[in-house]
Amino acid sequence: MELILASQSPRRRELMTNAGYAFRILVSRADEDLPAGTPPAEGVRILAERKAKAVETTLPPDILKAAPVFVIGADTLVELNGVPLGKPRDEAEATAMLSSLSGARHHVVTGVAVAVGGRIFSGVETTAVTFRPLSKEEIADYVATGEPMDKAGAYGIQAGAVRFVQKVDGEIDNVIGLPRKLLAKLLRDAGYEPGKETP
Repeated sequence: MELILASQSPRRRELMTNAGYAFRILVSRADEDLPAGTPPAEGVRILAERKAKAVETTLPPDILKAAPVFVIGADTLVELNGVPLGKPRDEAEATAMLSSLSGARHHVVTGVAVAVGGRIFSGVETTAVTFRPLSKEEIADYVATGEPMDKAGAYGIQAGAVRFVQKVDGEIDNVIGLPRKLLAKLLRDAGYEPGKETP
């Protein structure tokens, strides 16, 4: 059997590697547009499923027939008072996002999906994060590092933004981008057997 991660995120790659999974990466080119007003939890699940299915449909039939192939898709966003915050488009938007998160409790929502044999298994994990109040200078200095630009909510808890965090309620892996407990459950449900991956 084979595991494929349908993501180019270095954080997800590192989390899976640290968890002991043997896998390869095929980046999904799935459409990530959603109808306006889609609830965050529903949206991340839809996108995770879409990413996993998009990669599964590109696999050659001979590979799919040889052994089960499990394709993992994931999507993460930050939700503040019901408003979803994705990746910032520019530094101004990153600054605005971080300013809105300053001194506030928000939620990080990640959808995870496993596609195998035309079937899909998916779930959603939510973690609450509270930021301490941030000064304009702190925000400007952090944005200037460029780190916020490829991250939902414009911050990475595993890197420079860790100093902004006052409290985390839930799984920190989820905030980084891939809730490993949920992933393990979905893989079990899909019939994956640890240790039998193709190298």
